[in-house]
Amino acid sequence: MLKKFNKIFKKIYDKKTIKTGSLLKGYIIYINKEFVYIDTGLKSISAVSINEFKDKKNSLIVKLGDKINVILETVDNGFGITMLSYEKAKQNQEWLFFKNVLKNSTNIYGIINGKTKGGFNVNLNNVKAFLPGSLVDLKPVKDIKYLEGKKLKFKIIKLDKKRNNIVVSRKATIKLIYNYKIKKPIKIIKEGLNVKGIVKNLTDYGAFIDIGGLDGLLHITDISWKRINHPSDIINIGDEIFLKIIKFDKLHRRVSLGLKQRIIDPWNNIMKRYPKGFITKGRISNLTNYGCFVEIEDGIEGLVHTSEMVWNKKNINSFKIIKINKKIKVMILNIDIKRRRISLGIKQCKINPWKKFLIIKKKKKIIKGIIKSITDFGIFVGLFGGIDGLIHLTDISWKLLQKKKLNKYYQGYLIKGIILNVDIENEKISLGIKQIHKNQFNIFFNIYKKNNFIYGKIILIKKKKIKINLGNNLIIFIKKNKNKLNLFKINKIIKVKFIEIKNNKIIFF
Repeated sequence: MLKKFNKIFKKIYDKKTIKTGSLLKGYIIYINKEFVYIDTGLKSISAVSINEFKDKKNSLIVKLGDKINVILETVDNGFGITMLSYEKAKQNQEWLFFKNVLKNSTNIYGIINGKTKGGFNVNLNNVKAFLPGSLVDLKPVKDIKYLEGKKLKFKIIKLDKKRNNIVVSRKATIKLIYNYKIKKPIKIIKEGLNVKGIVKNLTDYGAFIDIGGLDGLLHITDISWKRINHPSDIINIGDEIFLKIIKFDKLHRRVSLGLKQRIIDPWNNIMKRYPKGFITKGRISNLTNYGCFVEIEDGIEGLVHTSEMVWNKKNINSFKIIKINKKIKVMILNIDIKRRRISLGIKQCKINPWKKFLIIKKKKKIIKGIIKSITDFGIFVGLFGGIDGLIHLTDISWKLLQKKKLNKYYQGYLIKGIILNVDIENEKISLGIKQIHKNQFNIFFNIYKKNNFIYGKIILIKKKKIKINLGNNLIIFIKKNKNKLNLFKINKIIKVKFIEIKNNKIIFF
């Protein structure tokens, strides 16, 4: 087959003297697994490696009859074949194009596709170019993610074919735009205007946006109506977004932008949607030492203070009982529209345990509890539901109780009592032990009146007083009369006179 081609070439084409590196034109006349054969007018068979005509998917991009440009590489490779290059012909054409672009100072499109020492790689029609870091923008840029992968305009500022070196500048193209537009903003830009921009850079306090010739600041508080930790929670470098100009400093040419201002303020008519006492569902968006923040709708957050989390615990650690992103029920406790603050409660969505004790109080039932602590003024008792009650010193016994007599009670002791008072507002419960039994004073007053004589049995004689049993479980003490010492004997029945009550004591004579 190859001999047949050689005969055809010898008959048809004239003798030519062509040097290596010459640009030739020809037609594809034959294709096999290794080569694509080209009719270029030469006498010998001319071929190009088939690999130069395959795309990334390994598919052939040419067919028989296609007219193409090629570069002469070797006249005879030792097998009677002249080798050509399709790729080099393409590159030669591209370099001629690049030369023309540089000469006329026109723009060329390319894509930034990677970082390299001192700058970035740029793809110009599949030819690699170098973009110095200082020529990316008008101002130094640390992060160019917002530019990567996008078709951008560049200017070729240096071209060296021998070293295969192309240097481009993006700064040169946008400087022309900037110089044109910088005279316009004062007339065009005004507060309240909607604009389109590209996110250039992100910081902890906001984002810098290119709005076409000018950079504006989008502060983190103007990105969203809801709480965000970082601008990247909502936007990313390279994003094309629509914003509103919320402030423009003509003197210093500073632009403040807002993203959230393009949507309706969720605080509008909030009192109608969330009246006081209303129960709704929300998502826990943040935890602090003093409570947790709950998002009840997009852009609306409220604070649940630690004191409003659990009925029966104080000074709780919110990090231990609350999980971030958990959905919970909360009650609207208060809304401060001016300060844009909402107070929420979790415990209010559950039954108030103090109300349960109020019901028990009405039934006058005896309840049990474990002594948790003993103080100078009374006993604290742990009740069901994790609530504490207080038995005051004066409610332990109908008799005058001295503090030292508290020693008969101890921590962990099971004790009985009656609910005397339930203070729901201050979350306090008062208990009493003596109220379980009848008041001996009331019993005494029902039987005896002042100046009555009463008979009783002497059951104990001390140095200064005598203990007498009046019956009906009534015990009294009287002072000894020095003139009648012979009358006081154990088990003797004596007559005493009820004089008066003083300082909660019954006085006898």
